[in-house]
Amino acid sequence: MKYFSTRGGEQLLSFEETVLTGLAPDGGLYIPEYIPKLPANWQEDWKEYSFQDLSVAVLSLYISPEELTLDALRTLVTKSYSTFRHPDITPLHKLGDKTYILELFHGPTFAFKDVALQLLGNLFEFFLLRRNAKKSAGEAPEKLTVVGATSGDTGSAAIYGLRNKANISIYILHPKGRVSPIQEAQMTTVTDANVHNVAVKGTFDDCQDIVKSLFADKAFNSKHRLGAINSINWARILAQTVYYFLAYFHARRHLPPSSDLQFVVPTGNFGDILAGYYAKKMGLLMGKLVVATNENDILARFWKSGRYEKVESVSGEGAAAPANGASDGKQAVGGVKETLSPAMDILVSSNFERLLWYLAHGDAPSQSRQATCQTLKGWMDKVKSDGRVEVPTRVLALAREDFLAERISDVQTLDTIRDHYNGSPSYIADPHTAVGLCAARIVATHNSASTVQIVLSTAHPAKFSEAVTRALADVSGFNFERNVLPEEFRGLLTKQRRVIDVERPEVELVKEVIERYEGEARGSATASV
Repeated sequence: MKYFSTRGGEQLLSFEETVLTGLAPDGGLYIPEYIPKLPANWQEDWKEYSFQDLSVAVLSLYISPEELTLDALRTLVTKSYSTFRHPDITPLHKLGDKTYILELFHGPTFAFKDVALQLLGNLFEFFLLRRNAKKSAGEAPEKLTVVGATSGDTGSAAIYGLRNKANISIYILHPKGRVSPIQEAQMTTVTDANVHNVAVKGTFDDCQDIVKSLFADKAFNSKHRLGAINSINWARILAQTVYYFLAYFHARRHLPPSSDLQFVVPTGNFGDILAGYYAKKMGLLMGKLVVATNENDILARFWKSGRYEKVESVSGEGAAAPANGASDGKQAVGGVKETLSPAMDILVSSNFERLLWYLAHGDAPSQSRQATCQTLKGWMDKVKSDGRVEVPTRVLALAREDFLAERISDVQTLDTIRDHYNGSPSYIADPHTAVGLCAARIVATHNSASTVQIVLSTAHPAKFSEAVTRALADVSGFNFERNVLPEEFRGLLTKQRRVIDVERPEVELVKEVIERYEGEARGSATASV
């Protein structure tokens, strides 16, 4: 299996090269040269598999055995998920006859990002160690400078996946004051020498743009050998496909054969739901995937109008009101809106580019891969230059074959947290999960009687105390510390921190930070020799 850039198509990379490169030099994202189909007897052969077994089975379809043997892959998978608190890794929790929660927050940082980033950290280390073992005595070892942007959970999950890894340093950019206190503490209290937290005065999109600019700077990228941990890295998408399979098999154990499964995914950067799309195209049986957005609703607006635009049209043409008519009176007039579900406060969803490539190809399947890449590049250039692009109606129709989309307000988010806490069984949802639950409830009114929904729960509610406490403040008997806070979070906010402040969202300022700390690291290494 080889991989190519969505904006180029000519150069084919191995899985190892794809993982270590992250973002393509032309600004595109890497995708596999084809989507493999599941083995003929997968439903019977895989039905009793553990999460780890499914990881090996699914990942091996995308990784040539010449690159990574099954034994080596299993060793990496076993190591990656040994840090999780639940034996199922991503357990399925029943909320009702028609609704299940897929809990993805049982990793070391209590967020779904752990599923991919624990594996990615080990892949980075494995590939670097293998490369360095082949070097001659005295030859300088290969190193990786990992740079990423976070709206909250990616940062801590990446840091926990890469702390103290050999030959790796990591720089995480987060928007100052725009992540939850717990998320910020999880990142900044990790004081390992190879970990650097960078607080940028700006938005997540500013941070993400800086990261993309760093990768696009060929001289800087070459000098520091940049690596990507955001979901632009293909390995993250691949790792996340696995829990769709696990949820499918675990749900099937309790449901009538006639049941149809529908996955509902709280969506920001489009990586989590894109993994579901790959699983579906491989042959996993499911209905339409539901894109659940908060008030930063670029994706919901796309599925309504076919326009992928950073903000609603000034004229109002194509501006998408909530599909259910709900509003909290805070309509965006430009830029990113701060909401109660901050990990989804994103203006442009990076991974959507990968889906757009498949839509462009599906619209003209007889054309060459390079021609599809040129179509996609044209669309993305228009988004960069004009802030918007409108795809042909045929392409929108293709998108609607596999997806539905709903926009959820903060008011609806709070109501949903409260409703499920007071429900039977009682369940405490974080605000992102609440966005998914609310969207599921709206979509369910149009579903067939045989449809069962699986809502992806992306984070532990303790990470978002403001939203949970606000939603349940008037509920008798509720106590956040007693009912929500895990032992691992107690005292976290008072621990020593290490953070680097950047006063403006400018790429040159971040370059200076990396140059300074990488220079100090080289000097320290020389001194120790």
